[in-house]
Amino acid sequence: MGEILKNEVGSLCPAMKAADMVGDKWVILILREMFLGSSRYNEFQRALPRISPTILSKRLKQLESDGLVIKKGGKSGEYRLTACGRELWPVIEGLATWGLRWARRRLSEEDIDSGTFMWDFHRTLNTGALPDGETVICVSLSDRTVNRTWWMAACDGTVELCVDDPGKDVDLYVSGTLETIAGVWMGDTPVLSAVKDERIVMNGAPHLARTVDQWFPKSMFAEVRPERLMA
Repeated sequence: MGEILKNEVGSLCPAMKAADMVGDKWVILILREMFLGSSRYNEFQRALPRISPTILSKRLKQLESDGLVIKKGGKSGEYRLTACGRELWPVIEGLATWGLRWARRRLSEEDIDSGTFMWDFHRTLNTGALPDGETVICVSLSDRTVNRTWWMAACDGTVELCVDDPGKDVDLYVSGTLETIAGVWMGDTPVLSAVKDERIVMNGAPHLARTVDQWFPKSMFAEVRPERLMA
């Protein structure tokens, strides 16, 4: 009887088998980070500050065991997607789009972590709209007491994010609450409207202030608009 019950709770459904491999929220977030360019352990830690080192290590090993990623270069090496892992991009993208469309209104302030947000924010800076040479932008999250000030140093298409003052000359200071800046990034509010209403305040190079709508970071899903669930 016990064997029969065991078989009854099993399933040959491919969707369930896939869920066993990628149904964990940390697995999905790690895969998302890899699709967005992260490949090293410390990059995952910076992008996902709420994950413990133990869980991160366990999930990376799980991804290796399941054949979704491989590790190159020894202990301090890089994690790379396999062909199997790369094929998950439409799934991750679809989940993100669906979540923004149907679960957006369920997001609360607790869901916004300044470290995770700033990691996404800095890598979506439109460097092509910045002047040649290095541009340093200091972002102040006015409603935060921890991790309040961040520096983004952009040069030659790459952007370095610092939570400690890098000692560089700042070209533009940008200040606003995390909710306001995140709302602009997600496409809920045009940046020019937020600046006009002084919900975002800028001080520094006039050229950068005038062209803020061109270089200001924007989520790759900013065009996805939330839908209202029917009662």
